Amino acid sequence: MTDFAALRRTMVDGQVRTADVTDLRLLGAMLDLPRERFFPDEKTSLAYLDIDVPVSMPGQPVRRLLKPMVLAKLIQAAAIADTDRVLDIGCATGYCAALLTQLAGVVVGLEEDTGLARHAAAAVPNARIVTGPLSRGYSADGPYDVILLEGAVEVVPPALFDQLKDGGRLLCVLGRGAEGKAMLYRRIDGDLSGRAIFDAAAAPLPGFAKPAEFVF
Repeated sequence: MTDFAALRRTMVDGQVRTADVTDLRLLGAMLDLPRERFFPDEKTSLAYLDIDVPVSMPGQPVRRLLKPMVLAKLIQAAAIADTDRVLDIGCATGYCAALLTQLAGVVVGLEEDTGLARHAAAAVPNARIVTGPLSRGYSADGPYDVILLEGAVEVVPPALFDQLKDGGRLLCVLGRGAEGKAMLYRRIDGDLSGRAIFDAAAAPLPGFAKPAEFVF
């Protein structure tokens, strides 16, 4: 029988702590939360690998959970307070949303795949799981202190920045493949600033491709 608790400890100690993740609340949440609970039964053995693991339902486009190190570094950079309202875009089966409920005041998980959304809603009853196009965000429950995109994007739509509170932070992996950069954007007095915080690769989120350029 698989010792998932031992695998979870190895994930935190070998993948997360070694990547300069020092937030004790986050580390504690990752140690407490059974990651295998967010995978189909046939894929639970993959839950603690240092890769973006696929969690898609049969017949649906491939979707993957962010590798634990990348996810942890993004969450740590968000500096989430226990009173914050957080929007988790592309929440898939709900692992990140479940972590966020242990750090934030309110968590809204947005997913456009209805099968994944049902899984997340069942697995994370203390988060609000909603469905809709990821690139539009979810303004009905905004504005948010933190917006986290669970995957790589080529562009961040202005509609998402509009859903940030003053002082709010948006985090994502910008770019495709090995050239991606984890980005931290801040909205201050109506102005936006952004900076790269670490190199990162992630599976793409649907709906965030750059518009095709017109060529004469």
